[in-house]
Amino acid sequence: MSQATRALKHAFETGALAERRAFFLRAEEPPFAGIQCEQSLRPEFLKLNGATARLTEGSWPLGLVLMTKHKEENFANIARAWALLEPGGTLACAGANDDGAASLEKHVAKAFGGVEQLSKFHSRVFWFAKADKEPPAYWRGLGGLQPVGDDTWLSRPGIFSWDRIDDGSALLARHLPGDIAGTVADFGCGWGYLARDLLPRAPEIAQIHLIDAEHLAIEAARANVPDRRAAFHWLDLTQEAAPATFDAIVCNPPFHTGRASTPALGQKIIEAASRALKPGGHFYMVANRGLPYEPVLKAHFTSFATLADNNKFRVSRAIR
Repeated sequence: MSQATRALKHAFETGALAERRAFFLRAEEPPFAGIQCEQSLRPEFLKLNGATARLTEGSWPLGLVLMTKHKEENFANIARAWALLEPGGTLACAGANDDGAASLEKHVAKAFGGVEQLSKFHSRVFWFAKADKEPPAYWRGLGGLQPVGDDTWLSRPGIFSWDRIDDGSALLARHLPGDIAGTVADFGCGWGYLARDLLPRAPEIAQIHLIDAEHLAIEAARANVPDRRAAFHWLDLTQEAAPATFDAIVCNPPFHTGRASTPALGQKIIEAASRALKPGGHFYMVANRGLPYEPVLKAHFTSFATLADNNKFRVSRAIR
């Protein structure tokens, strides 16, 4: 349980907030029983009972929002939560001080005309009642897919590199050969950049499976990769099996959990790729140069080589 979730639970334990029929966006362990939880990140979703990936309707007396480190995502979630509340309902937000909770509280107070708050566990909880003031139009607009980059891509806050093409992915794309063929996967597909770049150049790909632990990313990838060869899967590859075995896998593995650098996450994705590849299959990967991935590649593949190195990112090809 995060410090922010502990602070939210404390607000109910002390009576600052009253238990009512409620929903919880970006939910972790709920502060009391019976809450409808929304969680689009698969590993957190799997920890919750009866959660949904996307809450789209209802009129609720109480809404809870767990803030993330991403300001735009927080704006979008607060606007969505406001829309789900009944008139006079209470919206409570909880966030860690290190994630900018104080700044967000000021934005919310300005937008809605003041809040109540408490601080605990290096976090803060603030809340207000739904009245006549609506969320700013900019906040409401962040809740759906929108054009990014050169306006030919669709993305939204809450997805890795949501508003730009990641430099590492762009480097990997430039070094993916056009003769990739058969059944292919993109592990950690994000909003679909690698697959959409690769498919027109690789006509011998029979099918490509786009896999991500973030449901928001899968929704965006569906919009960005309309190719009939594409299939989409919301999976946590560190604990759930891949949907097939593959001739090739492309990957820009995640290595953050919240603000913390977590190289073990990327290492588990590499191990999952080795299990999902057919013998002789190729694994194409980009990663920050300083991450400790070479020992994992050596342990799980028969060989690997560096295809590109620009002093920040390294592109590798490993053979199963």
